[in-house]
Amino acid sequence: MIYMKIAMIGQKRIPSREGGVEVVVEELSTRMIKKGYDVTCYNRGGKHVAGKEYTTTNLKEYKGVKLVKCFTIDKKGLAAMTSSFFGTLKILFSKADVVHYHAEGPCAWMWIIKFFSKKRIIATIHGLDWQRAKWGGFATKYIKIGEKMAVKYADEIIVLSKNVQDYFKKEYNRDTQFIPNGVDKPKIEKANIIKKKYNLKRDDYILYLGRLVPEKGVHYLIEAFKKIKTDKKLVIAGGSSDTDSYFQELKEKAGNDDRIIFTGFVQGKELEELYSNAYIYCLPSDLEGMPLSLLEAMSYGNCCLTSDIPECATVLEDKGVTFKKSNIKDLKNKLEELCTNEKKVKKYKSEAQKYILDKYNWDDVVEKTLELYMKKIIRIEGDN
Repeated sequence: MIYMKIAMIGQKRIPSREGGVEVVVEELSTRMIKKGYDVTCYNRGGKHVAGKEYTTTNLKEYKGVKLVKCFTIDKKGLAAMTSSFFGTLKILFSKADVVHYHAEGPCAWMWIIKFFSKKRIIATIHGLDWQRAKWGGFATKYIKIGEKMAVKYADEIIVLSKNVQDYFKKEYNRDTQFIPNGVDKPKIEKANIIKKKYNLKRDDYILYLGRLVPEKGVHYLIEAFKKIKTDKKLVIAGGSSDTDSYFQELKEKAGNDDRIIFTGFVQGKELEELYSNAYIYCLPSDLEGMPLSLLEAMSYGNCCLTSDIPECATVLEDKGVTFKKSNIKDLKNKLEELCTNEKKVKKYKSEAQKYILDKYNWDDVVEKTLELYMKKIIRIEGDN
């Protein structure tokens, strides 16, 4: 086979579930290692978005993937920028054949690789990040620069949705490669940890699982849920990700409704139990790239309710329910209908897993990504 040294940059860090980018990088890198490739991930320094107790920045290796910690100014708006810049410099002087940038912002520095090396450059655009509500003026402009650098200097651009693919063609007349994310068949877990911690049982809660940022629309979900009469609980699982003021806003919206539970950041067995035992999984986003949490929720056989944005609706097809984006009244009506119609929920649950596992597969994602890497790469195994 063609021997390649691969560098990945743009993620906060692996191993981590701080966001969808981190999950994608971990899946790609660890699977490529199993295929015999040499992969190094250039991780951000600083603390985990959910707190110092989750930080793993001192690891040197994970499942065969080499981990390099990049100098990071751990301040809001500077962490991603500085870690990507210093990581790019490290990669420039490395023996990497392929540099894979993840997300738009980090791509701002790929011109350094293009001008001063012959390394092949791949960019995965996980979503149009400049649209995200948490960014201020400077950060938005920086991310937009990253998008333009990817258009100009990346050898190949991967997008995760047809919507974003259409955007790049219309805005820049740039062709891109559509390679959506994947998912694995999980083990369904009984409600043990979540029973002890939150008194949750199978099918007695609605679940949101993801970062607590404005574009995810969690505020719509809380407002809609408070308007319905149900014994179901609403579980909000996730960390604040540089948006502490938004988290406080959500807590205030929840008020004294004891049906609403905030778990904070979750991972491991607790996360698996939450997915395994939900009555409904709800993703009320205004903006998404390729929602990994939705793929995961469906892989656990969940009935899923999402906003009708293309990135969610094209994943669901007819195997779930959508509501009008940003429309609290429509979300409330759909929640109410599902909470009172167990037969309908069971129907969606029975269809979700097989459909999603057949359509979205990590092994296929890895193969298609490696095909893009291999173009123009001529090093043969043994030529180190």
